[in-house]
Amino acid sequence: MTATNRRVLLAKPRGYCAGVDRAVVTVEKALEQYGAPIYVRKQIVHNTHVVRTLEERGAVFVEETGEVPEGAIVVFSAHGVSPMVHDEAARRNLTTIDATCPLVTKVHKEAKRFAAEDRDIILIGHTGHEEVEGTSGEAPEHIQIVESPDEVHKVQVRNPDNVSWLSQTTLSVDETNATVDALRERFPNLLDPPSDDICYATSNRQDAVKAMAPECDLVVVVGSDNSSNSVRLVEVALEAGAGAAHLIDNASLMDDSWLDGVGTVGVTSGASVPDLLVQSLLDRLAGHGFDTVQEVETAQESLTFSLPKELRRNLRSLPVVEVT
Repeated sequence: MTATNRRVLLAKPRGYCAGVDRAVVTVEKALEQYGAPIYVRKQIVHNTHVVRTLEERGAVFVEETGEVPEGAIVVFSAHGVSPMVHDEAARRNLTTIDATCPLVTKVHKEAKRFAAEDRDIILIGHTGHEEVEGTSGEAPEHIQIVESPDEVHKVQVRNPDNVSWLSQTTLSVDETNATVDALRERFPNLLDPPSDDICYATSNRQDAVKAMAPECDLVVVVGSDNSSNSVRLVEVALEAGAGAAHLIDNASLMDDSWLDGVGTVGVTSGASVPDLLVQSLLDRLAGHGFDTVQEVETAQESLTFSLPKELRRNLRSLPVVEVT
C-alpha cells in the first residue's frame, strides 16, 4: 500500500457529549471554588485520561460514599446514583454536588413514574454498570435487568399487560431495538418510555461510524475499556462492515501491525474522550503515511447543559443538617 493511497476517515460527531462536558467542568469548578480535595464517587466519566488529569488537580476518586470524610464535599458522577446513595451522604453530613447527566436523570424520573403506576419495568442495560445501578435503585422492587434479546425469556412479571421498558443511555441502538422487539413478542402491550432513552450523543456517534465503516479497512476507537459507549462503537463498526476495529485508551496503545495492508483507517472516540487524544492518534497515523484526513459528518450537535445548581451558591456557608 503506497502512502498516496492511505487516508483517514474521521467521524463527526465524536468525543465529548454535553453530559460529559458538564460533569468534567463540574469537578473543575468545584476545585476552583472550594479548593482541593474534592471527592468524587466513582469515575466522574469513564475515561482514564480525564480521571488522571482531575486527580492531578486535587480530585480524590472513591468507590463508595463511606470513603468520603464526614462533612466533606462529594461530587456524584455523570452516571447517576440511587436514592440510597443520596440518603447515605445525608446521614454522613456530606455536601453533595450532583453531576448526573440530565438525560440519565430523565430515565430515573421515568422509572419512578412507572413504579408509581405499579408497573413491572424491564431495564435494558449491563448489570453492574453505575448507570444501571442508579436507575435500578429508584424502584428496585419493580425493575428487572435484561442485557440482550437472549435473556428476554427469563423475565417474570405479575401482569403481562402492565409492563414497561427503559434502557441504559449508552447502549447500541440496534441491539436495544432487537431486545425491545423480543420483549414485545412476549408482552404485546409493552409500554415504551415517552422518548428514547439512548442519548442523542450515543446515537449520533454510532451513526457516524456506520456511515464510514463500509469504506474502512480498520476503525480505531479512542476510549477506555470501561466506557460502554466506546465499546459499542467497536461493535457497531464491525457490524457495519469495517475490516477490523480496535479500542485504545490512547495513541501509544495502537499496534503498528494493525496498519499492514490497510488503505483507509476510520477514527472516532467515545463520548467521554477529550479531542486531544484523537489528535494524538491522528499524529501517529500521519507518521505512518496516513496524513490525508477526511471528516465524515452525519449530525451537528449544539446541546449544552447548565452546571449543577450547587455550584451557583457557596456550599461552605450552608448549615450542616443532621439526619436521623
